[in-house]
Amino acid sequence: MPLNIKFWLKLSLLNLCIVATLGVLMRYKIGFEFPYLDQKHLQHSHSHFAFAGWLSHTLMVLMVYYLQTKIAVFSGEKYKNLIIANLICAYGMLVFFIIQGYGMISIIFSTASIVVSYVFAYRFNKDLKSLDSDLLAKNWFKAALFFNVISSLGTFYLAYMMASKNFVQDLYLSSVYYYLHFQYNGWFFFACMGLIFGFLNLRKPEHPFFESSFYLFAITCVPAYLLSILWLDLPVILYIITVLSALIQVYAWFKFVVILIKIRKNILQNFAPIFRYLLVFISFAFSVKLLLQLGSTIPVVSQLAFGFRPIVIAYLHLVLLAVISLFVLFFIYANQLFPITKKLKNGLILLTIGVVLNEIILAVQGISSFSYTIIPYTNESLFVVAIVLFVGIVLTTFYSKKSEK
Repeated sequence: MPLNIKFWLKLSLLNLCIVATLGVLMRYKIGFEFPYLDQKHLQHSHSHFAFAGWLSHTLMVLMVYYLQTKIAVFSGEKYKNLIIANLICAYGMLVFFIIQGYGMISIIFSTASIVVSYVFAYRFNKDLKSLDSDLLAKNWFKAALFFNVISSLGTFYLAYMMASKNFVQDLYLSSVYYYLHFQYNGWFFFACMGLIFGFLNLRKPEHPFFESSFYLFAITCVPAYLLSILWLDLPVILYIITVLSALIQVYAWFKFVVILIKIRKNILQNFAPIFRYLLVFISFAFSVKLLLQLGSTIPVVSQLAFGFRPIVIAYLHLVLLAVISLFVLFFIYANQLFPITKKLKNGLILLTIGVVLNEIILAVQGISSFSYTIIPYTNESLFVVAIVLFVGIVLTTFYSKKSEK
């Protein structure tokens, strides 16, 4: 029995609305007076729910959808309880991180979500064996599951430090960035690449570099973590490995894009204008991400970037919003899981405008911080942009659900 993909994706879009609502609330608290609710607690709730309730949930559903389209006799319904368990954990974290921050109940839900990800990884990896060996999406999904599992080591070490009260600032930040790296650049990125490889039905015989690109990204993913901790005094050999990892990823990405365009000459022409727009937007954003990553290997740049919070937030939002979230939305609509309408297109375009404005303002705020220059009305501007993002997401969600009726 197949999994009801559309039902679970409707929940995905509702969850994205919740993420956007928390984003607006946090921006309002920064720019204006709002004494209720702890900002740090809101931030933890926002980030944990964005990861579990929006992205992990949606990626799980879409990965099951991929298996349903490729395996003749496959029961996607067997993943239903895992998806429900993940959502329970996500909503638990949403509520209790707001109430108590890193308290007992929120940590229980967080730990339970990790256990759910382990079970999903085990079960999905078994089902991948049923796919044809020349389907390149298979390796990307395997790596995504692996990186999702090892990302949890960062959270476990954080829990150990809190439990033992042996708190070291550098180890704390290193653990946070470890988790973020293997979520953003591991689980999220590799799952999305698996989906696009599956969507385009790329196979080994088509071009040898399609398979090579996977190995280049997979091999460099672990040492690329060092990019997140360049503010530490790393040994020269580790620094060299870090630079090489960043260079290899830039090479792998741009060569992959060039070959894909060459092999599939009509790749963009086959899509509706809104999908061409989204593909180009996402590809450009990811290219910028990789180039910024490479630029951060310059010591002076690294010290400045990690020393100013707006730069870090801009980079994280670049990956989470401009690349991962928009790609997930592209995949949903390009596969016609929901009919695309003019009003829905307007919601997606408004969302991309909000993403661009958010990045620009955060970048200006971060760069001005280098000279300790205060740009007036920055927080108020970010609040307005948060509303633009919220409206874009709500319109996209509303017209997705309305088009189904």
